[in-house]
Amino acid sequence: MKILFFGTPLFAEIVLKKLVSKHKVVGVVCQTDKPANRGKKLVSPKIKALAESLGIKVYQFERLKDNLDTFRNIDCDLFVTASYGKILPKELLDMKLCINVHPSMLPKYRGSTPIQTALLNGDKETGVTIMKTAVGMDDGDIILQEKVEICEDDDYNSLMPKLAEVGSELLLKAIEKIENGSVKYIKQNDSKATFVKLIEKEDAELDFNLDAQKLENMVKAYVENPTSYLFVGNDRIKVFKAKAISGFEALKPGEIYADKKQFVVKAKTGALSVLKCQAPGGKVLAVKDFLNGYRFTEKKVSKCC
Repeated sequence: MKILFFGTPLFAEIVLKKLVSKHKVVGVVCQTDKPANRGKKLVSPKIKALAESLGIKVYQFERLKDNLDTFRNIDCDLFVTASYGKILPKELLDMKLCINVHPSMLPKYRGSTPIQTALLNGDKETGVTIMKTAVGMDDGDIILQEKVEICEDDDYNSLMPKLAEVGSELLLKAIEKIENGSVKYIKQNDSKATFVKLIEKEDAELDFNLDAQKLENMVKAYVENPTSYLFVGNDRIKVFKAKAISGFEALKPGEIYADKKQFVVKAKTGALSVLKCQAPGGKVLAVKDFLNGYRFTEKKVSKCC
């Protein structure tokens, strides 16, 4: 099958690699180059380099609706989307059948942050849905679904590739069903739909008025972006790995216990043991290495009671 693929982040890269092993991908549509870092130099999505290395033409548009003629002239049989990042306009969806790889068990977690939300909520399982793309937010008919276990140590960086791999295999099965005419579309139960929100940088600040398990879940969900953080005085310390623990009852929420081996902050219930973190201008370090060089100016984090 000749396929036009829409996708941008690593999740989409993993899906694309599997897709090209079985089908002819005639083009990749990804987000435009964005300014990055302090110099604001334009940086291309990594999928652009991947597509070019595979000899696939790349399309980057600010507005899809302004470039409909381009899509009409692309010779393909099917549109496939995977974490593209924009809603496809109806005029585009009317041109070809479009299917989407969505990392949740729809109708649960419609929207752009289903993986992070599953981790934030402490879910024990999630999954992948292959669906027919519609104009609404992830409300199209379901083609295939598969559940995926969330392991105790999973964070976004480990769970996302697992979901992408499962989604890639599921996508190939869905395309086979479309090709042989055996595909069946199952309408979603809209009454059971839940919607997830966009994540802002401010959402990742650890609030020790919350329970320690909730804080651990935040660290897992935000490890890739925007990365959880706390303030010690004026120092913004990024937290990449942490564990909810018991004890330290003598401390008040937000108070810090630190020695040569431990960096612990008391929460509303329990405490958060920081296991991997980064001081301003420093490297990401295991906590023991961090404690060898860091000097605490305060014994309490800024955001608390």
